[in-house]
Amino acid sequence: MSNRYLDSNNHAVFSLNYHLILVVKYRRKAISSEIQARIKEIAEYVGRKQNVYVVEFNGEADHVHFLLKTKPNCDLSKFVNSLKTISSRRVREEFPEVKKMLWKEAFWSGSYCLITVGGAPLEVLKRYIEQQGKH
Repeated sequence: MSNRYLDSNNHAVFSLNYHLILVVKYRRKAISSEIQARIKEIAEYVGRKQNVYVVEFNGEADHVHFLLKTKPNCDLSKFVNSLKTISSRRVREEFPEVKKMLWKEAFWSGSYCLITVGGAPLEVLKRYIEQQGKH
């Protein structure tokens, strides 16, 4: 593996990459391009505080994909829960039309998909995420 894929700190060399998928509650088609851009901004903000970096982001009207890079001291479940809570609240506040599409207060489904990804398929995964929403 080339060094360009590796990060390091004082005690370790690492490459920690994850594919995160968040789905809108009831698979409602509630994500416009403006909402998608706002979700990315929120993810980058939350990530900076928790050593999580958004490498790639895209999605469709009912779900979003993230390619994330982290450090060993990152608590990914805390990041995901913070991201879902903050983005749900902000999207509902800033885009009131979303409330009409959902029956309750939650924007995201209660579950999420988080998959580790290795060095070899990263470019394939990056291209896949870039192509989300393009038919």
